[in-house]
Amino acid sequence: MPTTQNTEIVSFGPFRLNLTERVLTRNGAQVELGGRAYDLLLALLSRPNELISKAELLRHVWPGLVVEEGALRFHMTNLRKALGEGSEGSRYIVTSSGRGYTFVAQIARSSDQAPRASETPPFQQANLPVRLPMIDREVEIEEIPARLMTTRFVTIVGAGGVGKTTLAIAVGHRLMKSFDGALLFVDLSMVSDPTLVGTVVASLLGLSVQSSDATPSIIAYLRDKRILLILDTCEHLVDPVAAFASSVFAAAPNVHILATSRETLQADGENVYRLDTLACPPDGTDLTAEVVRTFPAIQLFVERARASGAQLDFSDDEAPIVAGMCRRLDGVALAIELAARRVESYGVHGTAELLDQRLALSWLGPRSAPPRQRTLHATLDWSFGLLSDIERIVLCRLAVFVGHFTLDAVTAVCGRDVSQRDILGAIDSLIAKSMIATRPVGTVMSYRLLDTTRAYARDLQIADVEARDLAVRHATYYRNWLEQRGRDWVTFSTGAERTSHFGSINNVRAALDWCFGLGGDAKLGIQLAAAAVDVFLAMSLLAECHHWSQRALIALDAAALGSSDEMRLQAGLGVSSSQMYGESDAVNDALNRSLAIAEARGDTAYEAGLLNMQYIFHGRSAHFRILVDYARRCHALAERSGDLAIRALAHSELGMALQFAGDLSGSRRELESLMGILSHAQQGSVLLGYDPHYRSIVALARTLWLHGYPDQAADRAREAVRESEAMGHSAALALVLAGAGTIFLWRGDLEAAQHYVDRSYSLAEANAMGPLMAIGRCRKAELTMRRGDVRQGVDDLRAGLKPIHAARHELLTTEFNMELALGLLSLGQAGEGITLVNAAIERVNASGESFQLPELMRLKGRLLGAIPTSRHEDVQACLQQSLDLAREQHAGSWELRTATDLAGLMASAGDRTGARALLQRSYGLFTEGFETADLKVAADLLTSLA
Repeated sequence: MPTTQNTEIVSFGPFRLNLTERVLTRNGAQVELGGRAYDLLLALLSRPNELISKAELLRHVWPGLVVEEGALRFHMTNLRKALGEGSEGSRYIVTSSGRGYTFVAQIARSSDQAPRASETPPFQQANLPVRLPMIDREVEIEEIPARLMTTRFVTIVGAGGVGKTTLAIAVGHRLMKSFDGALLFVDLSMVSDPTLVGTVVASLLGLSVQSSDATPSIIAYLRDKRILLILDTCEHLVDPVAAFASSVFAAAPNVHILATSRETLQADGENVYRLDTLACPPDGTDLTAEVVRTFPAIQLFVERARASGAQLDFSDDEAPIVAGMCRRLDGVALAIELAARRVESYGVHGTAELLDQRLALSWLGPRSAPPRQRTLHATLDWSFGLLSDIERIVLCRLAVFVGHFTLDAVTAVCGRDVSQRDILGAIDSLIAKSMIATRPVGTVMSYRLLDTTRAYARDLQIADVEARDLAVRHATYYRNWLEQRGRDWVTFSTGAERTSHFGSINNVRAALDWCFGLGGDAKLGIQLAAAAVDVFLAMSLLAECHHWSQRALIALDAAALGSSDEMRLQAGLGVSSSQMYGESDAVNDALNRSLAIAEARGDTAYEAGLLNMQYIFHGRSAHFRILVDYARRCHALAERSGDLAIRALAHSELGMALQFAGDLSGSRRELESLMGILSHAQQGSVLLGYDPHYRSIVALARTLWLHGYPDQAADRAREAVRESEAMGHSAALALVLAGAGTIFLWRGDLEAAQHYVDRSYSLAEANAMGPLMAIGRCRKAELTMRRGDVRQGVDDLRAGLKPIHAARHELLTTEFNMELALGLLSLGQAGEGITLVNAAIERVNASGESFQLPELMRLKGRLLGAIPTSRHEDVQACLQQSLDLAREQHAGSWELRTATDLAGLMASAGDRTGARALLQRSYGLFTEGFETADLKVAADLLTSLA
């Protein structure tokens, strides 16, 4: 059901401006308007019939930026063109030379209850961290949401430690209801590789991306959604974040972006909000406690000191000392918090003395560094000096972690010569001293060093031997973690479920970088890369799987040949190559090598997964005769192992293989056996990132339709869609929707087919599933032809087949070629259609795709019948052969189509009695589906023959 939202409308002349959706229409048609031109129009409409100066407009449209007046003139010209000024005497904006502009048209404001489309449900993530207390940010909490709702893209810029993240979180909580909970918080502090910006966002969105560049998939997913995207801590990734944010801002008009960074992104559409440090009392005046506590920096200091357990009365004696410390800390919130937490141990006077001593040392650093960076570094240096020996050791070692980590990881990596008790005590102390941040994830607490703290700790010198030992222990821990938890990833269907482990994946990446870097441990890297294969495939991180599998295989030594590590790496290389680059000899070699090792080692799970991948490889390559062999090998493996998941996979493979071979009864038997297993096991096997469940339900729907049960086929197709939607696997859902679209296209239900095809294409685009996108384009072309625009459909179908051939994804090309031949028949090009069908028949006979033969022979008969020189006997022979094949396969739907054509041919030759008897026999086989297109055509013909 659609929902509604309050929509503010401004009307003038033939124009309506929807302020909520940022859409301008003229007589109902949308007007294309650039972001800057829109901002100018909004500014002018805010004060109609009033002169607005150029300076005001520059400040409004480019806040915080120095922009030449020429830019204002350029975008004003674009705005006037969009409004059509001058045509038909229209006049909206008047220029006052040298001064500014005035909007002179009469305007009206109204509020509508506008329906919001629910065809694609809104994204609801709500992964926003807990809101933290803030001091004196009331103005920002009002201004930033207002600017964000108006401009859609705001970057909070300020010094390190000034409170940008805390403010962004607060803004997110403020706007949660405005976005109906559709909010995604992306912490980029843990990402060091610029190429992973899109990957991080895609993973949190739960997208299965099969490309090294995730941005197009994200844009496709977000294009029709209204969501607040918070990109936190962008300063170390300015260029890739700017490119990503600009692309999303331009292509997804309902997405709002809030970023935090120490410097501006300089991205298209960006509005900069500079966050100042907290105000401090001035120096050189007599300060009382009453006066001092009115300043935000002092309020923060007192609040944090008391929260840490300090008995702070804050007298007139202490007020100037606290004021002096806050000034020395430049009002930087993080530095103030660090200092305030020391008051419990050292008192106000003692803390001030220590602060002065340590800060004085820091000012000896390079003067080219920004003052606030020098001050913050001094604060960290001083804080480190206050730590105990064990706390210093633990802090230095914690710097090996990237982003979030767990206590288990800390004790395993940092506990070489430190007891678990001492480590836990040090962690507690470092948390209390604000050196470690905490975040609950489910029932587990996650930890991370603040960015500046980690950078500081990494700069501290430790012995080379200790540094290497730490890196080895870090990589070893995450190798073991992958071995223990890697298989769990196949059950994660959304970004929220992955969040609790996302920090660990970032640490895996960091460990791989070290292992294969200069001075690393390549042997450990091979083990780590092998352990990561299952996780990379489950998350569809195909580019990373391909890169690290290939890198590890290059480093493989003779002793590791035939090992479990090589087996997984070859599988990772083969599967990722297949998905990214299509089928090739290299893919086949990698999969065969991995399969041979799995067989030799008796690893039945991997053997089954690899048999399935070889099955898919040969199916996509249109080698259908081989499929039965792989399916039977999987059946034998299931019998030996007794594994229910492998048994389900075997039924799935054999059921589809028998369908291709034209054994529809056998296919139905196998696929219904699979449904029985799934009803008890709740899900099928998930091996090497592949789940046969939903594809098998669609395969059963195809078999039922071919068998002559169109209503049962439709029910199964709808069931597959419902179950896939409930599981939340967007990539699997795209495949299921594509299959459902085929069923309804066969039934002649064009509206339902269009619905499923369109949804499938959108999801395929969002998940970068190139071959499936090409299939979607071909299905759309079929629908275009069915709706009467045959020429356009034929052209679109030919274009759509090219990328399918390029990817060697030939699974459906016979169906598409038959549809193309029908289109050519409608265009009067039956000869070209005959050539196409004859080639398809030759391929089908060679490949073993026998179930298509009855329809191919029927189509050949129709094409021959359209050629004046063809003999009646030849046409009838083709149709009779089609009928015989359909009956042999028990393909009731193919038989009905052929019987209808053959009865029409017989009736035209004068044999009406024989025609009716022939058609009645085939029509009488059906017990359901009488509202489908084929049965309606047959029924009408029977009536006419009566």
